[in-house]
Amino acid sequence: MENMVSNFWQNKKVLLTGHTGFKGVWAALWLKQMGASVTGIALEPDNKFYDIMNHLPGIKNHTCDIRDRKALLPILKEAAPDIVIHMAAQSLVRKSYHDPLTTFETNILGTANILYLLRELPTPPQVVLVITSDKVYENTETGIPLKETDRFGGDDPYSASKACTEIVTASMRKSYFKDTIVATARAGNVIGGGDWSEDRLIPDIIRSLENNTPFTLRNPNSTRPWQHVLDVLHGYFVYIEALAQKKEIPLSLNFGPSDEACIPAGEIVSKMEKALGSTPRKEASAPSTLAEKTLLHLDSSLAAKALKWRPKLSIDESINWTASWYAAYLKGEDMKAFSLQQLTAHESLRP
Repeated sequence: MENMVSNFWQNKKVLLTGHTGFKGVWAALWLKQMGASVTGIALEPDNKFYDIMNHLPGIKNHTCDIRDRKALLPILKEAAPDIVIHMAAQSLVRKSYHDPLTTFETNILGTANILYLLRELPTPPQVVLVITSDKVYENTETGIPLKETDRFGGDDPYSASKACTEIVTASMRKSYFKDTIVATARAGNVIGGGDWSEDRLIPDIIRSLENNTPFTLRNPNSTRPWQHVLDVLHGYFVYIEALAQKKEIPLSLNFGPSDEACIPAGEIVSKMEKALGSTPRKEASAPSTLAEKTLLHLDSSLAAKALKWRPKLSIDESINWTASWYAAYLKGEDMKAFSLQQLTAHESLRP
């Protein structure tokens, strides 16, 4: 399973929630390249990457709040998906502190809505993959990589909401789904071209360079499992193929980077500066009153064993691919063509 089956996705009807977000745009582009028929569900688009990709022509776009069951049902019926990839979420830790109720409603009830309504389709999907987070685990910051059998937790509202999403997904699977395989996947801190999210390190660096303004490095010593978006999506797609083929594999998997990619945020900044050939201005950060874990490490040995999946890019390659995307953007290049070139290049790599 090192590489995806070449014709698996051809003419597959895929429902992709959150398709206008950073990972969602990349997923939609890749699925389209592989011949899938993609229906997307997201809030009103407010994403620079989605705009740069000219609103993903060829993707059936639906603007809908996943908390709205009444609006969701006709979209699901029209899509009649073979595969569902659920990415839509409130995905920012700091935002979850400021707006915990929307975070809980979107991440927990939104997921429950989709799973509940999929039961009402005349033909159920083959596979549903719910994307959660490496932050679903109870993280005591021991430095030991977190694995699938570790206990769920979450001190901040975002982490707690994703841990609850795991529990809700497992409950719905056991209670209602017989012919549909329902699984969850978790990744680390995903980087790559096209991310303009708030309160994320690399987008903050790029905004600093683009606008000639300083950026704030809040937690230079916080260690995270950094990985390229295409490595993560490759893992999800390989997982879905294996599930659809009814292989005997776990229904929850981590897709994290190698150990050498678990480095502090300050080191990521240094690597990005070197790759970009530019040094954005940094300003001192006041001590944060919002608690965030400083040490996080993900164990992906189960995915390696079950799927023979491993990241194709090292941390330096991930940084270089990310930097080259933004450098091309800042030069005014054709970013859809550049993005498709990166997809093709990634497909040709061996793990």
